[in-house]
Amino acid sequence: MSAVKIFHTSRQDLPLGQRTYLAGILNLTPDSFSDGGDYNNLEAAQEHFHEMTAAGAEIIDIGGESTRPGFEPVPEAEELQRVVPFIERVRSETSALISVDTSKSGVAAAALAAGADIINDVCGAQGDPAMADVMGAAKAACILMHNRPAEEAGKGDVIESILKFWEVSVARVLAAGVAAESIILDPGLGFGKTYEENWEVMRRLEDLHAAGYPLLLGASRKSMLARLLKIENPKERDSGTLGTSARAIQAEVAFLRVHDVRENRELADVLNYCCHEKKNQD
Repeated sequence: MSAVKIFHTSRQDLPLGQRTYLAGILNLTPDSFSDGGDYNNLEAAQEHFHEMTAAGAEIIDIGGESTRPGFEPVPEAEELQRVVPFIERVRSETSALISVDTSKSGVAAAALAAGADIINDVCGAQGDPAMADVMGAAKAACILMHNRPAEEAGKGDVIESILKFWEVSVARVLAAGVAAESIILDPGLGFGKTYEENWEVMRRLEDLHAAGYPLLLGASRKSMLARLLKIENPKERDSGTLGTSARAIQAEVAFLRVHDVRENRELADVLNYCCHEKKNQD
């Protein structure tokens, strides 16, 4: 269990331990692995944003650059153009938390100024050297994901690697002024891990609570499900995703990053009622 009892943002606090929170995925890109091109115009993205909040997502995680295997980096100016106008468009329409999936400090700074609440850095504040300072200056909340070079995959104990990486990430953002209550940690399924390591993480999710911060799991529609279930089309992997979500809830993971919000919300509500209601009564 996390030692932190709330997740704090400047917009709202989310109490931990009684409810699983959902971050709905909204890719404003033409090339994301699952929904690339579906929402890369403002009107379609705006409609889907509100569909996900209506379905029960507390956070909408917006991405302006694909991080699919073999992705081509997007110039910062292009990523800014995809992300910032959209945040400006929806910010006044919702109280939902807005997360921005970026590893560029310039995009992070502009997104926060436009009204984003959380920076979701796939490099765990260990890529762009200015990222931690941007987070700290804005008193932003953050998601710090474990990542490592592909050539390091399969070497050593994957849980130990994740915990050691997080130690560095957390120390950097705390030193920059980010509050401990504003940190979420993501083990980074699919990033610098073998197929077997991805499933080892799933089996050992409880071990990751040793870091002392709330966890987020992003398994939705990923290739580890494609290989296990032999399903090529990412949009047909939602049933498999529900299996990973159920496992994560069992392991008391606080946040799930998902494409299909409605089905994951229903699953989480049922399991939360079964598990957390009993705890409250005890």
